Amino acid sequence: MVGFAVPAEVSVFLLDIEGTTTPIAFVKDTLFSYIKNNIRDYLRAHWEEEECQEDVGLLRKQAEEDSRMDGVVPIPLETRDGEEEVERVIQAVVDNVHWQMSLDRKTMALKQLQGHIWRAAYANGRVKGEFFEDVVPAVRKWRAAGMKVYIYSSGSVEAQKLLFMNSTEGDISELFDGHFDTQIGPKVDSESYQRIATSIGCSTNNILFLTDVTREADAAEEVDMHVAIVVRPGNAGLTDDEKSYYRLITSFNELFLPSST
Repeated sequence: MVGFAVPAEVSVFLLDIEGTTTPIAFVKDTLFSYIKNNIRDYLRAHWEEEECQEDVGLLRKQAEEDSRMDGVVPIPLETRDGEEEVERVIQAVVDNVHWQMSLDRKTMALKQLQGHIWRAAYANGRVKGEFFEDVVPAVRKWRAAGMKVYIYSSGSVEAQKLLFMNSTEGDISELFDGHFDTQIGPKVDSESYQRIATSIGCSTNNILFLTDVTREADAAEEVDMHVAIVVRPGNAGLTDDEKSYYRLITSFNELFLPSST
């Protein structure tokens, strides 16, 4: 992999996070593990707060929609006062979240609660966002060249912003022009990429999408968006056909802007 020249018509970079800007190991071993290990304490500490109750309400509604799925954990309403009743409902929330995470669900209800738990973790310094070493210098170079840079991730917009505001590189949130999550549509749905282009105010062929997931790349290509597959340590392997079909990079440094070619 020796990189390639960014097409002259491209004026926007659209970046995935997990496996693209950020190691999958950080997401799974740090961020997701933090949720699993700390959700109960978080719920106990914030249970009486309106935001927490809104999060629980969304999870309860999602559980009702998931009622036909194997293993779903319903979340009951509190039917009486007392600590024992609160603990009963908290246990159901914990079990439901663990169940959703075991299936790698991308529901808004799950992502919203996760984002709020991570917010608390970032605020107390227990977690800091991590990025591959080529990411920040490359993004700074792109912006200096007049390119716009956006993020599209299954994590909530709030969680995305927290990652960039509380990173090992400091607050780098100013490097990004905007954020998209699955509220604009699933990442494997081509219409999501058309909506993103419309939201940004450009044509799909003005965007280069960087991701490690071939199904996402296929969806973006369906609407004439430029794509490249990012090959990083820990990412899923590619078939020989995929390796020959897609543009592949192992570092953002392998992308050459028109003025630098």
